[in-house]
Amino acid sequence: MDKQSDADRNCSGDARRGLWRLMLRLPAMRGRLQLLAAKSSSLNDLFEAYDEAIATVERMSRDRSGEQCPLLEEYETVCAEIESDVIHYVLKHPLNVPD
Repeated sequence: MDKQSDADRNCSGDARRGLWRLMLRLPAMRGRLQLLAAKSSSLNDLFEAYDEAIATVERMSRDRSGEQCPLLEEYETVCAEIESDVIHYVLKHPLNVPD
């Protein structure tokens, strides 16, 4: 099986969407994210949280039509913090790829 199928098997629907969104947001880490998601479910909570947070940002952005909203800014900050947490996780967990 390919790495995307393995990653999908280890993720719930929300986690899978969060993983896909993070792969779009962090293209340089796309392959490593897929491999880590396939090997372990430890990132699933972050993937799920990211999916929920980014969906809320998108919904609030559409509804506000450019208005400044403190809650929207807070959710944008949450998204950035989750992205940072995922980057740190990926960098701290090197892949053991055979030579």
